[in-house]
Amino acid sequence: MNDTLAIREYSDELAPHFRDINAEWISSMFRLEDTDREVLDNPGTKIIAPGGVILFVEHKDLGIVGACALQKTGPTSYELTKMGVLESVRGQKAGEFLLSAIIERAATLKADPLYLLTSSKCAPAIHLYEKFGFRHDVEIMERHGARYQRCDVAMRYFAGFST
Repeated sequence: MNDTLAIREYSDELAPHFRDINAEWISSMFRLEDTDREVLDNPGTKIIAPGGVILFVEHKDLGIVGACALQKTGPTSYELTKMGVLESVRGQKAGEFLLSAIIERAATLKADPLYLLTSSKCAPAIHLYEKFGFRHDVEIMERHGARYQRCDVAMRYFAGFST
């Protein structure tokens, strides 16, 4: 049990954190694409209303430091998307804490497949995803990879894998 970090559910009050945290990391390595702006500016309508989830990680002293979403993309399929942690807290396990919580939530939703799209420039994140049971997947890349210009890595989660 982590006594420094806690998971918070999405609320309209927390929506600005979702936007700011994700805009920070995307802009630090890439440029915000139209699809990013749509989701970041309208998380309630683009993620929550269609059956998705947004979770936040809150540090007891620093407030909201990370966010991650499950975006429903089919009857049972979910994309793990917009996972970001503030640069100021990287290395403090907030990302691992958040990723574990979002995978648990995906399991309660019976997400199949649970997948993500990323860039090979995000090597630390890819390593984290691999540690948690995500594997590179050509089919996911073919089906969903064109969604982002920066996407050259697609991964699928394999349940039952443990860290």
